[in-house]
This record gives sequence, structure tokens and C-alpha cells, in this order.
Amino acid sequence: MFSKKNSKPSSRIDTLIGEGTSIDGDLSFSGGMRIDGQVVGNVIAVQDKPATLVLSQRARITGEVRVTHLVVNGTISGPVTASEYLELQSKAKVAGDVHYKTLEIHLGAIVEGRLIHVDTPVAQEKVVALKVSAGE
Repeated sequence: MFSKKNSKPSSRIDTLIGEGTSIDGDLSFSGGMRIDGQVVGNVIAVQDKPATLVLSQRARITGEVRVTHLVVNGTISGPVTASEYLELQSKAKVAGDVHYKTLEIHLGAIVEGRLIHVDTPVAQEKVVALKVSAGE
């Protein structure tokens, strides 16, 4: 009767990018991914599939992050979109605009950018175009 969609991230991790690992290039994934290393590039979840990204305290991403669920305790330099749930833990630092549906911020987290609440996932927002004809 009082069902609620999962707003918290899944605890299952399918992919691990370990400490000391550096990736130059974009990452696309679904399921769960944990990053302990560095990524220079965009980290984007496969559209229409749930995806949880966890960044440890040592993790660094330089690029856009777009996922369903996001838990950050590291550093992100770039825009962030968490279409369902975003948790910024005490060592989190984000330099860029943050789009979120549900937000949890721990004492000590830093955001250098705008916090923008969205009711619908960004991927599902609709743009309406009007067609105007001259002379009719």
C-alpha cells in the first residue's frame, strides 16, 4: 500500500577501478561501480538502466558524471547529475553544478557550484517546440 521506489543506492558493486589506476577516456556502465583511482573523462550510466556509482575518499573524476545513484567521498571536477539519489559524504568535493532528485549532505562536504533540484530525471525532460508559419 505504501510502496516506495528504492531511493538509496544498491550495495552491489560489479566494477572496481582500484587505487593507483588512472583512466583517460569516457566510461559507460550499468549496475554498480566503485572508483578508488582517477578518471579523466565522463562517467555516464547506460540510459534506462539503474546505475550506482561510489567514489572513495581517494577517487578523482575530471569530467561529467551522470548516474541514477551516486555516493561521493572523493573529488569531482565537472557537472553532476544524480537522477534518483545523491549522497555527499564528509570528504566529498564537487566543483560544478549538481542536479539531483534526493540529496543527503554530510557535515564537511563541499560543493562549488549550483545545487539544482529536479523532479523528473533529466533524460526524460521534454522539450516542446512550436511551429510558426508566416503568411497563414
